[in-house]
Amino acid sequence: MTTDIKAKLTRHNQTPRKTRLVAGLIKGKKIKDALDQLNFSDRKSALALKKLINSAVANAKENFQVDKEALYVKNLTVDKGIVMKRGMPRAFGRSSLIRKRTSNVSLVLGVTGDKDNK
Repeated sequence: MTTDIKAKLTRHNQTPRKTRLVAGLIKGKKIKDALDQLNFSDRKSALALKKLINSAVANAKENFQVDKEALYVKNLTVDKGIVMKRGMPRAFGRSSLIRKRTSNVSLVLGVTGDKDNK
């Protein structure tokens, strides 16, 4: 039986490019190693990804009765979210556009004892 545990983070207030830098550090790692990596990262998105992993682990325990040591980060994708547009006053009464980009993060955890794990 293949069990995939999913969790999502939507409208994270950081650009997808910056969030992908942190996401690349933890892809394919065991949960303990991924959390250790995020604890020592000084990036803003490390805290949000840490909360997302803890949420997925709680989903695994509650819904599938899977132990934390048997889990690993199977897939982690960072997609573009909504772009909030704001204006900044400029010279001669003009304004310029500021784009506040957001990210949508999808996390899939796998169980190490599954048959499809390589």
